[in-house]
Amino acid sequence: MAAGSPRPTSRDVAQAAGVSQAAVSLVLGDKWRGRVSERTAERVREAARELGYRPNLAARNLRLGSTRTVLLVVPALTTEFFAGVYTGAARVAAEHGFGVVLYPSPEGIGPARDPFASAQAALDGVIASSMAADALTVIRGDQLPLVMLDSDPAGSTGAATVNLDIRDGVRQVAEHLLGLGHRRFLHLAADIPSWTFEIRARELAERLAAVPGTELRTAPAPISIDGALSAAETALAAPGPRPTAVVCDDDKLAAGAYKAARRLGLRIPDDLSVTGLDDLALATALDPELTTVRLDADLFGERGMEALLAVLNAREPTAEDIPVHLVIRASTAPPGAP
Repeated sequence: MAAGSPRPTSRDVAQAAGVSQAAVSLVLGDKWRGRVSERTAERVREAARELGYRPNLAARNLRLGSTRTVLLVVPALTTEFFAGVYTGAARVAAEHGFGVVLYPSPEGIGPARDPFASAQAALDGVIASSMAADALTVIRGDQLPLVMLDSDPAGSTGAATVNLDIRDGVRQVAEHLLGLGHRRFLHLAADIPSWTFEIRARELAERLAAVPGTELRTAPAPISIDGALSAAETALAAPGPRPTAVVCDDDKLAAGAYKAARRLGLRIPDDLSVTGLDDLALATALDPELTTVRLDADLFGERGMEALLAVLNAREPTAEDIPVHLVIRASTAPPGAP
């Protein structure tokens, strides 16, 4: 390895060998027998040799319990969803003698300052939302055992990923609205370049394309009520047949769609059905109450912490997505007369 070049990590070994970071820990910790194949173990050892990987003994000591502290990196706390994620993670952590430090990225997403003089010297591991992933390099969290929430399992930088079954949530929304008779849709889409929002857009488009006679417009919007109001008002007032249903990536976007509808003199759900995704407290504060997909934030945090504990103990984390379900309220109904 050239002088001054970054020290290879277990994540680098995992990528080179085509295995999980947990498998690397098992092999290099000599705990692989009965858990991974001999062929896989040799592939890991060969990748480690080629990269010049040496275990970080300081980090290993941390994982044995000298700090027992985990960092949870999330977007800025603009909704109660990530507070629920923290609550669930902290509950499981406490049961195992760990503490959780919450670190909201100051700008919501993107780079952030290192909250410690050296994250590697103060932490056992990191749990991070994909929407705050850019902060990881700055705080050097990607050099520690890492679990990614809401992240592409095939392309994640983490040792493990924990996901809600967002695809199924969007499927439930589409089937509900199609079943009511809607064929003209507006997707009020979060304008954040994140895997979770890409999945929502792709799943919605595929579900609607499978039904003859459907139309889909997309209007990107920041996740704010004012931003959603502007985007929805422009889209709903555009020339051509008006959409009869608005599918929103987030409950805050749905609140903006409500305001846009009222400005245009449209009634919900008589003239326009609206759906959200999250089931925040906001969903029942709106009038009429919002049909939305309930995401279990506490369970999300619990599973994230359980996955990190598995990685720290050289076990394979559970890979199943967390179920979500549609909560039908008064914001959706069959489309009115055109």
